[in-house]
Amino acid sequence: MADTPYAPSRIRALPSWLLGRAAARGHRLVADALAAEGMRMMHHAVLSAVGEIGPVSQAELGRTLRIDPKDMVAIVNDLQQDGLVTRTPDPRDRRKNAVEISADGRLRLRRTERLGDEANAELTAALTPAEREQLVALLTRIALPGE
Repeated sequence: MADTPYAPSRIRALPSWLLGRAAARGHRLVADALAAEGMRMMHHAVLSAVGEIGPVSQAELGRTLRIDPKDMVAIVNDLQQDGLVTRTPDPRDRRKNAVEISADGRLRLRRTERLGDEANAELTAALTPAEREQLVALLTRIALPGE
């Protein structure tokens, strides 16, 4: 890989270094794929979460995704401006807004999920389907110990 920084052979053999390089490549591939739909990764993550758990308060959404409240406001504003989510008063607490995915948001989410899947397929193209499944299982054990 031409854009990989030099690292001594001992470091290149460390799982932590390899995971970092793989993550950087995966991030690049997915970010480029989402950009084709005019979407950034954080916006996609928020849209995906709203689609999965919405309607949800903006504050709860920020806590769930661990996004700073000011950043969450900007992201939801962008998604609402693009017609991908709506904000309506939360029926349980009128002081809060409930964020919900729109019909256009569901369509965009399906397209961006497909693009993300294609980017991940490119990332793991050198692996067999069984190896991909094993990689996901191993990474899950490393990234989410005890789950």
